Amino acid sequence: MSRMTVRLPASLHQQLNQLAQEEGVSMNQYIVYALTRQAGMLYDLIPTTAAERQAEHQRWSELRNRLDALPTTAAVHIALESREMVEPEPDLSPAARTLNRRIERKA
Repeated sequence: MSRMTVRLPASLHQQLNQLAQEEGVSMNQYIVYALTRQAGMLYDLIPTTAAERQAEHQRWSELRNRLDALPTTAAVHIALESREMVEPEPDLSPAARTLNRRIERKA
């Protein structure tokens, strides 16, 4: 967990303290909640059509059927080979980066 010091105007500090008391949580917990909620609003949701959802469901069903018919090791290799490759997020934790490298080596 990280630590950060923030300078707040007295009025904002009082307002946050009041809101935290009303919620029955510490001011730290309330600020983490508020920041998490605000950061979550930055993600854009892209609507999909019914046809796109149906096609994705069909692809998933086909992959699942192929995997069900294979021994476990082969199923893992097929799943890894058929996954969509994307660039890792720049702020991944060191543990997540290590896991990502291990998966790439196995593929």
